[in-house]
Amino acid sequence: MKAPLLSMALAQLSKAAVIWDGRFNDFTSSADLNKWSWSNQVGPYQYYIHGSSSVDKYVNLSPDYKNPADTTSRQGAKFTLDSTAFWNGQNMRRTELIPQTKAAINSGKVYYHFSVMRKNTNAPSVNREHQICFFESHFVELKSGWISGESGTSNPNLQFMVSQNSKWKTEWKSDVWYNIAYEIDFSRNTVGFWQSEGSDPLKQVVAPVSASTSSNGADWHLGVLELPRSGYADTTEDFYFSGVYVESGSITTAISGPV
Repeated sequence: MKAPLLSMALAQLSKAAVIWDGRFNDFTSSADLNKWSWSNQVGPYQYYIHGSSSVDKYVNLSPDYKNPADTTSRQGAKFTLDSTAFWNGQNMRRTELIPQTKAAINSGKVYYHFSVMRKNTNAPSVNREHQICFFESHFVELKSGWISGESGTSNPNLQFMVSQNSKWKTEWKSDVWYNIAYEIDFSRNTVGFWQSEGSDPLKQVVAPVSASTSSNGADWHLGVLELPRSGYADTTEDFYFSGVYVESGSITTAISGPV
């Protein structure tokens, strides 16, 4: 096969591995999220878990909000929890997006990719529990801050959790992109964890462990849910996300991502 044809074939194979793409490349602004509704299910995301203000209070897009190593993404997203970020009368602050797709993101062996970052400005509280990029049943997720019920009053770590049990943790430093892939095998009921920082390629840091891998394909939450805690007032908090997609087949370890 000639080199140009080989390159085209490899590109097609790489693209075919992405079964859902949430990288915001087709968005003009976060206002595009408003095009989705239960009666008009368009775009890559369901947007309904948020506060009562306009979308720009909770989600904003910019090239400044993506991992610079993620050259396939045109922009990243900043998710905000503010004084209005209460959804549906709950006492938890929430800003979340749900994949809008008919693809089999809840079948076989798949990899859920995203990168997450924080800054010192509007930093997430270390005194409250944050559930980040979780499934509805919480069989896999990230958490940050003080976990409800643990000793002490604060926790500076970002943690990978399987069924509420910590399997990996690191101090969540500002201005560092943490690249993540959940390795989920819905057939074998296992979850593994791939991770790196900055531009470094992903490496498996937690081998697959048993989990109740239940999903209807519309219950993975990109974003954050913050639990309230007595004695700690609400403050504005920002979370940055980049390189969001789901793939099947072999995992893409390069942070530049598949085409």
